[in-house]
Amino acid sequence: MAAARVSVPSLSSGAVEAEDYSAYSNMSDEQLLQLAIERSLVEANLTPRHNQAFRSNMLTLDRCSRVRQPQAIPPPANPPANPPANPPDHLSANPPNEKQSVQINKDAQNHYFSKNKDQVVAWTRHNGFLRVTVESIKNLDPFLSAIWKGDAKALRDIILLKSRNLTEANKDGWIPLHETAYYGHLECLKVLLRAEPQTINCRTLKNQTPLLLAVSRKHLPCVDYLLEKGADPNLANNQWETPLYKACEKGFEEAVGLLLRYGATTTKSCVQGGTPLHEAARHKNVEMCKMLLQAGAKLMARNIYGIDPLFTAAQCGASEVLSFLLMKGADVNTQANDGASALFEAAKNGHGEVVEVLLSRRADVNKCNKAGLLPIHVAAKNGHDGIVAMLIPRTSRAKIKRCGISPLHMAAERNRDDVIETLIDAGFDVNATLSEDWSKMYEDRRSTALYFAVANSNIEAATMLLEAGANPNLDIFNALLVAVRKGCMEMVTLLVRHGANVNATLPTHPTSFPATLLFCLKYLVMFKYLMDNGCDALSCFKCAYGSNPHPPIKNRSGREGIYYIIDELSEGTVQFCEMISNPSISCWAGPIIDVLLDYVGHVKLCSRLTEHLDSYSEWAHIKEKSKPPRSLMHLCRLKIRQRLGLDRLRQISSLPLPGRLIKFLKYERESFKGLL
Repeated sequence: MAAARVSVPSLSSGAVEAEDYSAYSNMSDEQLLQLAIERSLVEANLTPRHNQAFRSNMLTLDRCSRVRQPQAIPPPANPPANPPANPPDHLSANPPNEKQSVQINKDAQNHYFSKNKDQVVAWTRHNGFLRVTVESIKNLDPFLSAIWKGDAKALRDIILLKSRNLTEANKDGWIPLHETAYYGHLECLKVLLRAEPQTINCRTLKNQTPLLLAVSRKHLPCVDYLLEKGADPNLANNQWETPLYKACEKGFEEAVGLLLRYGATTTKSCVQGGTPLHEAARHKNVEMCKMLLQAGAKLMARNIYGIDPLFTAAQCGASEVLSFLLMKGADVNTQANDGASALFEAAKNGHGEVVEVLLSRRADVNKCNKAGLLPIHVAAKNGHDGIVAMLIPRTSRAKIKRCGISPLHMAAERNRDDVIETLIDAGFDVNATLSEDWSKMYEDRRSTALYFAVANSNIEAATMLLEAGANPNLDIFNALLVAVRKGCMEMVTLLVRHGANVNATLPTHPTSFPATLLFCLKYLVMFKYLMDNGCDALSCFKCAYGSNPHPPIKNRSGREGIYYIIDELSEGTVQFCEMISNPSISCWAGPIIDVLLDYVGHVKLCSRLTEHLDSYSEWAHIKEKSKPPRSLMHLCRLKIRQRLGLDRLRQISSLPLPGRLIKFLKYERESFKGLL
């Protein structure tokens, strides 16, 4: 990045132009962006006083190097709990003497700064850009500088001069003692408390006490000293979070012991009803749970969602905490307000060890949540194959049936092939259908697991289900219609091979011809495949108007779903000649009619089909093909296929017939010469 010119304030009025030789001038766009992101991660280290101080000190400069934000830059796995002790090498190597800034394109809220021994790195967001500023700490207020650097001697000297009011709060209610407790400078804390001991329980506008801030930042020496000097361990912030709650929330085990020794109450809950024991369970800390229970914590306290500590342990996969709480008498079948049990939650989140513990303590596997789902349903839905296997022998099949939905449905909907295989091997009914209540949640009123697999174009799942005996013709809208609509030849072949009805219709919109043809009029390979496998071609030539004039085609606008396709055409039964007259299809009319004629005997084209064939001179031979008489060989083939029937027609290759005859019956044209 080339050096930019900036305006540097001089001692006199006005400004002089100077070259910017800052530490940023040699950094790449990517380095600048990474720096901004790293600084943003330290947002938790900022105090309102920093905000106040730097808004008055930061200078807006003219350098505007805008960098596009990359699509994905992984943040550090563990953001630092405290501001970095030293600046990055590229900053410390050449600390600027004046304020200098760069701008980086990154949309977020305001952040202000992190500090080190000699410099402060500040950043603020303005008009969609992140402004990063490096400032020498010696330019700041000496009083704040001493607090932030932890310089107890300098702080003591300033206090002796009585030049600052130690009880004066900023706009956020922070006094110097809050700042010192926040940064964990014990010696500065002692200096301030000796000067103003009555401020020990002073609160910010968010009701934060110095003790709560020290606990939040995990500064154990400061916590110990404040408690020793009489800090109240039960004063909560405006979220009703006490220092003990914060200590458990942060996993600060040492502070928990200290606070309990100084009389911290274990039963106080935050605004959402969570207690310190909830937080200890969430952190999987058995020792903290022991200390809290010994101090009188309520084992079955519930938050506003009806969640108790045992449920929290199950939710988080804290198997050791869970075992301990069960040993202390927690309810193994505890349920949240939505009816989910601890077992349900553990199964949902894939916590196998927790599920094992709960099952060993005889947790009820047949307890539904309010949506009517069992633990096995949610485990199947989320693909936790091992947990499904554990739940299968303990789950009542009758209870599953009463739920109105099978785990197979949940697994098929989410493409959980391993779970599908496990359930099939366990003997689950592959033809189980959704209850009316569950089915009507889907626009297409689907009912079988196979339909889910076909709708997802999941060949592997559909194959497993069909080979296990799934019936492809149980749904209101035949699964074959979905496969044809998606243009998935492999799925169509699979379904037809297992008995799917090639003459399926749309129940909501009747047609005089098979509805499967509606969706492959532009895909002649699939069209012919359906014809080969017994699709009714003769119905395509049945027309109520015959050679008489047809009524005009109405202007229609189609919809995407298969159950809306005929809204384009008419309110009554739709005829094939109407469908093929659609402007998007009519250019294919000749080849379509040509294919159909191979599967019918003597037919008479209606006036509309004739009109289409007359519209292109290249289609004249198709019109001639339709005129009688048809060849005897062709008529014999049709008769044989008719007598075979649909089921045997699909197995024609296995019939005890000469190979050339089989090829002839299958319309493999190269075999014709051998029969002539």
